Amino acid sequence: MKADFLKYQAQTTPHPLAMEVSHAKGSYVYDTVGKAYLDFVAGVSATSVGHGHPNVINAIREQSEKYLHVMVYGEYAQSPAVELTRLLAELLPDPLEQTYLVNSGTEAIDGAMKLARRVTGRQEIISANQAYHGNTFGALSLMNFEERIAPFRPLVGGIKHIDYNSFDALEAITSQTAGVVLETIQGGAGFIEPASGWLSAVKKRCEEVGALLILDEIQPGFGRTGTFFGFENYSVVPDIVVMGKGMGGGMPIGAFTASTAHMQLLSNNPKLGHITTFGGHPVIAAAALATTKTILEENLMQQALEKEKLIRSLLVHPLIEEIRGKGLMLAALTPSAEITSQAILQAQDEGLILFWLLFEARAIRITPPLTISKEEIEKGCRTLIKVLDKITSNLT
Repeated sequence: MKADFLKYQAQTTPHPLAMEVSHAKGSYVYDTVGKAYLDFVAGVSATSVGHGHPNVINAIREQSEKYLHVMVYGEYAQSPAVELTRLLAELLPDPLEQTYLVNSGTEAIDGAMKLARRVTGRQEIISANQAYHGNTFGALSLMNFEERIAPFRPLVGGIKHIDYNSFDALEAITSQTAGVVLETIQGGAGFIEPASGWLSAVKKRCEEVGALLILDEIQPGFGRTGTFFGFENYSVVPDIVVMGKGMGGGMPIGAFTASTAHMQLLSNNPKLGHITTFGGHPVIAAAALATTKTILEENLMQQALEKEKLIRSLLVHPLIEEIRGKGLMLAALTPSAEITSQAILQAQDEGLILFWLLFEARAIRITPPLTISKEEIEKGCRTLIKVLDKITSNLT
């Protein structure tokens, strides 16, 4: 299978990990020779309630027996999508009420950018330096990492960048700005939290000039930071919230939510202002609904904060300079990119799945399923410490 994987399936890097997966259950992924790997990554924050959670599997099974795709998004009323969007409206603060369901977080970012331009009649979009919002042309245009965007120019125009957490930079938000797109917690940059009062200051500046604040909750959303959405930790309400990854319980989904007044502008002048064939797919919406209910009913948000404390208490080592992030969205930083890569690769040999971040090469991603147990956390942390000890002995 590995040979066919490398030959026939398009790759994203020259050297993929290429683990041959047999099955996955709970907090573990199993390869085709029967080895178990404790998952500290959760498919990059996507399998929020673990692998094969019975609530999600049952929802998929029950819906698949009723109907699959029956019509392009927005024409027929289908109960999984209706129930999901109603529950999101109940969980979100006013005026965030109407949700547009799409297929991925990056598509949701593109939809949010379009909505900001439609609402304001302006073109300029502002994002942050070291931002990562996805790889479609719209989302990619929000990035300013030249090495990654140069081969694909020209990108979407009208994009400007500011420093994340800079209060002085907010003067760049003007009456020409349609929207400001920010990650609630910067992911690829190293799980950087907003400074005290900064997001509130961004929102205030947006209100002063008539721009919209768009918060990207694709990674922190759905309970990972101890609140259902990460922005709830920082006393701010965006005009548009974008979600994806963990909302599907392992199924591909994205969404963006805004006020009814704003969202309805996509349905006229022109009609079909945003459209998708498979957005709101009934099976995937059923999985997302089951995932959301599971997070709420099993008290996984509060547990995320308790599990964060446990991880921080266990990951104490001379090669761990700091641990950034909140809840179960954590990054352990080592002194160098080389040490980080050694740790991730050696940990996989030891049966522990870790991963990299996009821009901060020193960071070890620690984003396990929210359902991970205390015993599994202790096991994974022991494994990482063991690996770091081995690396230390080789350095001396």
